[in-house]
Amino acid sequence: MSEIIAGGLIILGGVFAVIGGLGLLRMPDVLIRMHASTKIGTLSTGLILAGCAVVFASPDIVIRAVAIMLFILLTAPIGAHMMGRSVVSTGVPLWKHEDVPQNEVEQKLMEEHDVPQVSNKS
Repeated sequence: MSEIIAGGLIILGGVFAVIGGLGLLRMPDVLIRMHASTKIGTLSTGLILAGCAVVFASPDIVIRAVAIMLFILLTAPIGAHMMGRSVVSTGVPLWKHEDVPQNEVEQKLMEEHDVPQVSNKS
């Protein structure tokens, strides 16, 4: 039974890591990408470590997994804050279309990155 729980936790952590990777590709702005990577990275790492702790179930491994998770929970927000400060202080251009309706975001992203539009002429 513990193998099924551990496998589920590890697979769920991997799925969240893939979602975080897609967030890095899809998000339009450095700060939004940073948010996606830190939040999902922490969650996926925690799930994978929890799965490892369930598999091995020895006190020393569980203590190590908890210590690693606490370290990640303490350092990820600090790292994200420092990256955000450096982005703002160096003047990296941010995404300009914050007032765009949700259904037009994809079009604005394509225009901003000079992606050719494909027309469906039949």
